[in-house]
Amino acid sequence: MLNLHVLLVDDESDIRAALAAALQRDPFFIVRPCACGADALRTAATWRPDLILLDAVMTDMDAPTVLARLRADQRTAPIPVVFMTKHLHARTSKRLKSLGAAGAITKTSNATALAAELRRFVAAEGVLAPAREGFFRRLQADARALAACRPRLAQTHPESALTRIKEIAHSLAGAGGIFGFAGISCESAALSDAAVSHLAGRAKPRDVERALDRLLERIALH
Repeated sequence: MLNLHVLLVDDESDIRAALAAALQRDPFFIVRPCACGADALRTAATWRPDLILLDAVMTDMDAPTVLARLRADQRTAPIPVVFMTKHLHARTSKRLKSLGAAGAITKTSNATALAAELRRFVAAEGVLAPAREGFFRRLQADARALAACRPRLAQTHPESALTRIKEIAHSLAGAGGIFGFAGISCESAALSDAAVSHLAGRAKPRDVERALDRLLERIALH
C-alpha cells in the first residue's frame, strides 16, 4: 500500500491535535504535526513530506511567507501545499492558488471528509488510480536495483554504479512527482544530484550512500 506523508501545520494546539487525529484514522496518511511556520520549514527540509497542509492564518509567520520560503528552497520546492481555512470561498481559493498553492480546503475534524479532501490532491488516488499498482511495482523494482548498486560504490572505479544510480533516481524523481508522492521525488532528486556531484569529483562516496539510504528507507515506508 502506498502511504502519503503529510506535514500538518497549525498554531492552535487543539485544532492541530483534532486534525492530526482525524487524518491518522485513515491508514493512507502518515502525519507529522507542526506548531508554527518556522518549525514547518525545518521539518519539511529534513522529512520531505508528500504534501503540506498549512493553516492559512498563523501568528508567528503568515502562510504566504511560509509558502514562498518553501518554494525558494530546492529541497522543498516540489512539495504541494494545501491551505486550510475556516471558511472557504471561491475568491479565497483563487487567491491562494495564485500564490502557488495546490489548493485550499475547509478545516474539519470529520475524518472521512478531511481524508477525501486531501486525496483529491494525489494523482495516484484520482486520475492516475488505474496506474497506481504499476507505479508501486516500478517503485519496488527501482529500490532493488538501487540496493544492488550500493556495494559497488566501494569499488575503486564506481563510475558505472554512479551512472546507473543517477539514471534510476532521475527517472524516479519525475514519476514520484507525477503520481503525487513529492517526498519520493525530492529524495530521488537529491540522490541524482549526489551521484552527479560524485562523478564530477565534488562529493564523497558517503554523500551518495546517505542519499541512497534515505531514498530506500522512504520507499520502504510506502
